Amino acid sequence: MGESSGYRRGRAGESTGTQRILAVDGRPQLGRRRAGAGETTGSHRIAAPGEATGSHRVVGETKRGIAKWPIVAGVFVVLLVLGILGWGWADSIVANRAEAQASACAEGDSNLNVVAAPSVAPAVTAAAERWNQARTVVHAHCVHVQVQAIDDQRVLLALTGRGNLDSIGGQPAVWIPETTATITELTTARPTLLTSPAEPLAANAPADYPCAVLTAENVDEVQQRASQRFRNYLQEPAQQADFTRLRNPGA
Repeated sequence: MGESSGYRRGRAGESTGTQRILAVDGRPQLGRRRAGAGETTGSHRIAAPGEATGSHRVVGETKRGIAKWPIVAGVFVVLLVLGILGWGWADSIVANRAEAQASACAEGDSNLNVVAAPSVAPAVTAAAERWNQARTVVHAHCVHVQVQAIDDQRVLLALTGRGNLDSIGGQPAVWIPETTATITELTTARPTLLTSPAEPLAANAPADYPCAVLTAENVDEVQQRASQRFRNYLQEPAQQADFTRLRNPGA
């Protein structure tokens, strides 16, 4: 068939201005073809992604990366918390084991010799009985307190070397005379015998009953520590009630 005078019938696949004959299933079709990127379509041109088009630029899709530092920081915080919890758990285990060993008197028993004036000996003995019943532990030793009631002058002579220590049952670790004046005499004669200043157990009374912690070659470290603990024990309210009755016999 020949070409018409109105317009030329194009062959399949050939451009005819703004229209083009398309071949579909082998048969020519009249229609529009979508232009590819970068191809001219009349007065317009489709720009490829990323290509400048006058005052505008077609931007292609880009993948935005994820910052790594928040993940690293989160992992560090988790590890830090786990480390703190683990340390606390291990410390608790060690403390519990140490307490269990101590409560079982792992190192055995130890005796603490206390000499007291006869007027205060009953109150000190009552406190010692409570101490012993509680099986008080010092340096993994169960310390047993033994109280003797001995006259102050007799003890003073033995401690200053003017008498025999065997007469008072050996070297005591704690001495509780009636007055501080007796302790002053001991300090003057043997200034190195006291580990610390004596502390009164019954203030505002005719007899203040100073508690002196003594040191000597035959008083070991456990007994020295136990002496300090026992002195502090005598100053607690439960024991002070007995000393209050000494000041006020009718109370």
